[in-house]
Amino acid sequence: MLHILGHTPDHGFDEPLGLLSDCHRRIERFLGVMLRVAGDHAHGALPPDAAEAVTKARRYFAHAAPKHTADEEESLFPRMRAAAAAKGRSCEVVERLEDDHERATPLHERVDALFDEWLRAGSLARERQAELETLLGSLRDIYRAHIHTEDSEVFPLAGTLLSDQELAAVGSEMRARRGLSGPA
Repeated sequence: MLHILGHTPDHGFDEPLGLLSDCHRRIERFLGVMLRVAGDHAHGALPPDAAEAVTKARRYFAHAAPKHTADEEESLFPRMRAAAAAKGRSCEVVERLEDDHERATPLHERVDALFDEWLRAGSLARERQAELETLLGSLRDIYRAHIHTEDSEVFPLAGTLLSDQELAAVGSEMRARRGLSGPA
């Protein structure tokens, strides 16, 4: 059974599109945690519970989220492109989504640096706090549009383009990426 920071997804590897969507709920939740902590504790020290919540959220984005990105960019998107091309269809939306992944990476790096500073120093200067909140807002905007596109357009399209065998292969690769063995 797959557990991610104490939570079991609603879908298994036999339903990779549902599992990817489950991951979106975690992305939204952990980003929401960071936004709330940054807003609620501006210009002061982080209480232990807030520091722990931010640490868990950052751990998710450092370890689990890159696997999600690889699930899409290495397993799902290439199959979608090939299936769309075989049917004479375009899959341009995938390129936009890959661009979103690239845009989010440096924002996460800077957010991590600012949270590190906050945890180490006990507070953030006003301009650094404003920068953190701006960066988190940018991430929220990227993820909001990205997740909406995937959940409402890309995953349904993948369900029509890809065969059961191709979807099973995506699920198997997702499982392997997490170092898990057993049936999909």
